Amino acid sequence: IRKYITVQTIGHDKLNQLRHVKFFKDLEGVHAHMKKHAAIIRPKFEAVLETLEKELGELGIASWSKPVGGYFISFNAEKGCAKAIVAKCKEAGLVLTGNDPEDSNIRIAPTLPPIEELKVATDLFVTCTKLVTVEKFLSEME
Repeated sequence: IRKYITVQTIGHDKLNQLRHVKFFKDLEGVHAHMKKHAAIIRPKFEAVLETLEKELGELGIASWSKPVGGYFISFNAEKGCAKAIVAKCKEAGLVLTGNDPEDSNIRIAPTLPPIEELKVATDLFVTCTKLVTVEKFLSEME
């Protein structure tokens, strides 16, 4: 029996697909629902991007994406700084991910937290970025 059940359960969840079809009805329904999501998420992205621009924009120590869709902002710190920024943020209670060969990219996901918490987290992130970057520059001067 297990052999036949395994074969029968491989594939897409047809009942869940039916639920989606009934809920969205058509492509216009999907677009309307995504507009609702955008209304919730857009202010969060704008808050993060505004803080990044205000605090780091003129310093030339980082760059970041300005997504028109999706769930992440791709943040590029100075090479060799991402892990240290992530670690410093973690010490203060902010969890981020960053794993790239040049140790510079960090993914910022502003979709989940309430906007007030997001503003505090972004301020913390910017402060950690500045500290780690200054530490890097000072170590290179020695």
